Amino acid sequence: MSKAQENSFVPDYLITPGEVLEDYLDDMGMTQAELADRTGLSKKTINEIIKAKSPITTETALKLERTLGRPAHFWSNLERQYQEDRLRIAEQQRIKCDMEWLEKVPVAAMAKLGWIPKLKSPVEKLEAVLRFFGIASPAQWETVWREHQVAYRQTERFENCAESVSAWLRQGEIQAQQISCAPFDKKAFQHVLGEVRDLTREEAPDVFVPKLVELCASAGVAVVFVPELPKTGTYGATRWLGDRAVIQLSLRYKSNDHLWFTFFHEAGHILKHGRKDVFIEGKNGLDNEKEEEANVFARDKLIPPQEYRRFLTSWDGCSLAPVVAFAEEIQIAPGIVVGRLQHDGRLPIKIGNKLKVFYRWAASKGEK
Repeated sequence: MSKAQENSFVPDYLITPGEVLEDYLDDMGMTQAELADRTGLSKKTINEIIKAKSPITTETALKLERTLGRPAHFWSNLERQYQEDRLRIAEQQRIKCDMEWLEKVPVAAMAKLGWIPKLKSPVEKLEAVLRFFGIASPAQWETVWREHQVAYRQTERFENCAESVSAWLRQGEIQAQQISCAPFDKKAFQHVLGEVRDLTREEAPDVFVPKLVELCASAGVAVVFVPELPKTGTYGATRWLGDRAVIQLSLRYKSNDHLWFTFFHEAGHILKHGRKDVFIEGKNGLDNEKEEEANVFARDKLIPPQEYRRFLTSWDGCSLAPVVAFAEEIQIAPGIVVGRLQHDGRLPIKIGNKLKVFYRWAASKGEK
C-alpha cells in the first residue's frame, strides 16, 4: 500500500456545507437573518443551504467570501466534496443491495447450464445476470418478475425461490423466441394434439422432441424444454408471448408419464383459459377449479374415460401383460397407463415402472 493510500481518508458519512456554514455563524454570533441582509440572499435561501436543501452556487460562494472572510473556493470545494461523497455513499449502498439480490440468484447453476458465462468477479456476474434477464437493475427485476409473474405448476415439496423460478422462466422465454412460430390458432392446436398423442409411443427424445416442437409451432404454440433450477420445484409452465403460447417443461420427474401428462395439462390451460390467467399450485394461490379442468383435460386426452373404465372391469388388478395390451389397443405408451393406474391407487407405486421410459439431461448443454 502506498503512502498516499495510507494517508487517504474516505468517510462513510456526510458533512453538509450547511453544517459548516452554521458553525461559522455560531462562532461569529451572526443569525441567518443577518447573513441574508449582508449577502442579499433571501432568508429562505440561507435556511435551505443550512438544511442541505439547496447547493452553494458559485455566485453564493463569492457573496460568502465577502461576508464571512473565507475564500470562495473554500465554499465551492465544500459543496463539490459533499456532492461527491453523497453520490459515492449512494452508489455503495446501491451496490450492496445489488449484491444482496445477486446472492439469491442461482448464478452457479445458470453458468453450469450455459445460460450465462462463467465469471469470477461479482460485478461481472451481476452484469451477466442483468443481461440475461434483459433488465437495467435489480429494481426492474422486481417489476418484471413479481408483478408479471407467469402461470406455472409447482410442487409444494420444495420452498419456492422467486429468483430461481424467474430465471427458469426467462430461459424458457429466450428459447421460445428462437422458435419460428405461426400465430396461435385454437382449432389447429386441437388438431395437432391428436398427432402429438401419437408421439407418446416414441421413446427417443431426439426423435419425438423435434416433431413435437414443429407440430405445436405450426399452430402457434412454442414448446421448450428447460432444466429445473435449484429451489424451484417447477415442472411445467404456460404463458403467452405476443400472439403465441408457450409451454415450458423441465422433466422434473424424468418419466414419460409425467412428461406427457404435464404437456397435455399445459395444453389444457391454453385451450380452456384466458391469456392473462395465472395458475399457481396450492398454498401459493392456486385456482383449483382451473387446475382441475387442466388435469381432467390431460387425463382424458391421454386415456379416453370410456376405454379406461372398460379396461378396469376386465383387469385383474396386478398383471402387467393386460396393461401393455391395453396401451397398444388405445395407441398410447404403456408407461402412461401405468402412471394413471398408480395415480388412481389401482397399482402400487413400485409396480410397473419398468414399462415407463426415463429421461435425463445431458451434462454439457442441458439437452436431453
